Amino acid sequence: MRAGVVVTAHPGVEDLAVQAEELGLNSFWLYDSPMVQSDPFIALGLCARATSRIRLGIGVTSPGLRSAPAAASAFASLNALAPGRIICGVGTGNTARRTLGMRPATAATTETFTAALQGLCAGRTIEYAEGDRVRDVRLLHPETHANTADPIEFVVAALGPKAAEVAGRRGTGLISFGLLDPDAWRALHEACRRAAPPGPGSRADSYVVTALHVLGENEDPQGDAARDATGHLVLSLLVYAADEPAFAERLGPGEREAVRLLLDRRGTTSTAPDRHIRLYRDYLGRIAPQDRDLVLPSLMHTLALVGARDDLRTRIATLEAAGIDELLIQPVIDPPAEMAQLANLLT
Repeated sequence: MRAGVVVTAHPGVEDLAVQAEELGLNSFWLYDSPMVQSDPFIALGLCARATSRIRLGIGVTSPGLRSAPAAASAFASLNALAPGRIICGVGTGNTARRTLGMRPATAATTETFTAALQGLCAGRTIEYAEGDRVRDVRLLHPETHANTADPIEFVVAALGPKAAEVAGRRGTGLISFGLLDPDAWRALHEACRRAAPPGPGSRADSYVVTALHVLGENEDPQGDAARDATGHLVLSLLVYAADEPAFAERLGPGEREAVRLLLDRRGTTSTAPDRHIRLYRDYLGRIAPQDRDLVLPSLMHTLALVGARDDLRTRIATLEAAGIDELLIQPVIDPPAEMAQLANLLT
């Protein structure tokens, strides 16, 4: 299985991209959550100039953040800096919309947005609408500021069948966050295949984002080191549950109690109109030591890869058999060391 890295955009992130390339990793991604992190397009431009081989991705942008023309111009501009190395991840904007206190986009809106990006980034003319006004648009003079000749890879973020069907209809790959259930991946791939138009099509890749912690000899799999390495993923799920009471109700008693504690510590409630300002503090960053008790072992195992080297390799092989092409980890403790650990694990 191929390996890559996803991190939050921040000053100096291009140094990590260089290290990832030197380690032989396949891709380097940045999240697109503008209210909680630096701008990924600016940061990825620096990564493009600093590297020569590694693929560079945005994971993921959405119609709730940017218009299709603006996003297409950004991706085509990146493609001019790193020809043929750019990956455009598209999704409903779950986190990025929630940090604004807004709802994610619908699958239909996401599909329209994806189709527009695919067309514009390939140099085609598309219909662009604002209200009742519809116009044909295309990137003007791309030869001077953009690259529409080299292909951009597209992937759609999916946790369920609706998004997977969008990927099937648009001929894109899939990317999912914290989804390590092989059966769930088989269901996504089946939904994607059913929705694809008839006839031969090129195979698209699947990516999974997770966290990795290789246990040392006699190390406690539920100890502080394991919780620190995976806590950002666990807290992201608890934050989502805190913002979505209906989802929280489907969790077990221990997870619901963790959600209650999180809300209490953030000084808000699941219905407070300003909860988005409080819930997303330090989102997808290293957790505070006082929050280690919220990193429940059940959620660690569900969302992240924690175990001895041989056990992890077995688990990764199972994911590969389910159709996952690339494992993306988000390192938060010591990114260079964690990236090296990932490269070593998969060689």
